[in-house]
Order: sequence, then structure tokens, then C-alpha cells
Amino acid sequence: MEISSNSTINQNLYLNNNQTLNRIATGIELNQSSDNSSALAIANNLLAQGNGYSKAIENTNSAIASTQIASSAITEQSSILDNIKEKLLQASTDTTSQDGREMILKDIQSQLNQFDQIASSTNYNGQSLLQNSASDNSASQAQQYQAGLNSEDLIETTSVQANTEGLGLTALSSQDATSFTSSAAKGFLQSVDDAINSLNDIRSEFGSVQNQLESSNRNLMSQETSTLSAASATDTDYAKESANFSKQNIMGQIGAFSLAQGNNINQQMVTRLLS
Repeated sequence: MEISSNSTINQNLYLNNNQTLNRIATGIELNQSSDNSSALAIANNLLAQGNGYSKAIENTNSAIASTQIASSAITEQSSILDNIKEKLLQASTDTTSQDGREMILKDIQSQLNQFDQIASSTNYNGQSLLQNSASDNSASQAQQYQAGLNSEDLIETTSVQANTEGLGLTALSSQDATSFTSSAAKGFLQSVDDAINSLNDIRSEFGSVQNQLESSNRNLMSQETSTLSAASATDTDYAKESANFSKQNIMGQIGAFSLAQGNNINQQMVTRLLS
């Protein structure tokens, strides 16, 4: 004789509880492809894209810092050239004595040395910005800044040679004091004006690149926020999952109680049949 028993507990209760605990523990709604394979694939792609935006933002921030350093250095160089022009004007008049002109020239050449020192020492992360290197005063290499997720998302600068050689001031820096007459001082005024204009063009170039980088940076941050917001749709709703866990626990307890009661009834039936 065989006694049938309805003692099988619904295993889905335990499976669902395990899924709920996993979501609460990880903070992620989709932990495996069986949860929702297509949604999980989309979420992973969005997260990868968000990470790409984050790196592109780091790139643009570094590039902005680089252009700011270069712009500040050029601003200081411009001040030096403005001061040199004033001194040349002072030396150009015949009311200035020759001894006075020689002292003015000494001061001018000292400032030009400082001008070149700024050019050689201005760098970002070891990369010279105003000339090729600290020891090479030829033009710097053009810079390319990666400002997006694609290889073509580039913002570029031109090569720069912001030193006395590059701006045509070597003759003034090597001028002999004894032949530095008022006429010679007048002759250098145009050279300094040309250097000031060239330096302004370089500063304008860096300013334009910085504006492009800042615009790109704002756009990247907006895209990163939107992308990560879309990816966060897979985050766990803790209130919902906690409620589900409590509900499933209660159902499990009811099922266990029903099983116990069913087993008790079956045992009583067997006892009656055997008595």
C-alpha cells in the first residue's frame, strides 16, 4: 500500500529569496544574464561608455591645465616685453646719456634672459609648452588632446617658439653696450613691437584651444551624467527588494507550516489504517 503526500514545498520561494538577497547584497538589479540578458547587455554597454566619458573628461581637464600654464607664462612674457619697450623709448631720446643707455641695455638684456628662462622652464608633466625642450629652444611640437570617445575627437595646438630666437630678439639680446646709441635703440622698437604682436597671437591661440577644451569638457560631463543615469536603472530598489524579501519569508513560513500540518495528517491516516 502507498500513501501519497502533498509535501513538496514550492522551490520558487527559495529561489526568489536567493535572488532578492543577491540584489540587496550587490546593489544591482541584474546580476546574471538569466535575470534579463538583453537589459544586462545594454546596462554593461552604458557603464563602459560612461567610463569612457570619465576618462575623456580627465583628458580635457589635463589639457585645460596645460593651456592655462602656457597662457600664464605668456602673460608674464608680455609684461617683460612691455617693460623692454618702455626702456627702449627711454634710450631712444638724446636726453639720455650714453652711460644711462648702457645701464638701460644691461637691464633689457637681463629681462630677455628672464624671458628665455620662462620659455625653457614652462612645462606640464614634463612636456615643454613654449619651446621644444628645456635645453632646445627650437619650436615645440604641436599638441593633440583627446577630447572624446572617438579617435577623431581631437583638439590641437600649433607649434610654439616663445623665446628671443623665435620672436626675433636675438640681435637685441646680443647688442654691444658701446654701440647702443639712441638711433640703435629706435631701430629695436619695431622688433619689440613685432615680438609683442607674435606673442599676442600665441596667447590668442592658447586661449582659443582652452575655450574649445572647456566647451568639450562641459559636453562630456553632460553626456557622462545622462549615460550613467540610464545605466543606474539597473540599481537595486532597496525598499522594493526588502518588502519582497519579507513577503517571501512569510510565504515560506506559511508553506512550511502547511507542510508540517499535511505531514501530521498523513501520519494520523496511516495510524488509523494500521490499527
